[in-house]
Amino acid sequence: MIKNDIALQIEKKSEFNRARSLLIVEDILGSLKEALANNEKIEIRGFASFKVVPKKTGFGRDIRRKKQIKIQEGKRIKFKPGQDLKKL
Repeated sequence: MIKNDIALQIEKKSEFNRARSLLIVEDILGSLKEALANNEKIEIRGFASFKVVPKKTGFGRDIRRKKQIKIQEGKRIKFKPGQDLKKL
């Protein structure tokens, strides 16, 4: 499913047109991105929660060149499904 598919579902279930539905989807996703960029936790009850967690420095393996490579520290987004989503 892509953004346009989500907008189509909103259009079918409401009185909004496609352009307005797409704008709503983009606004919601923009708000989620902004919250994660500010290291805020997002919790959508029944669906999932997202939070930014630190990623440690470590070593990985480049299987093409068969070499060990250093992985820089950084951040990653952790996704945890909600109870309703787990049941599905």
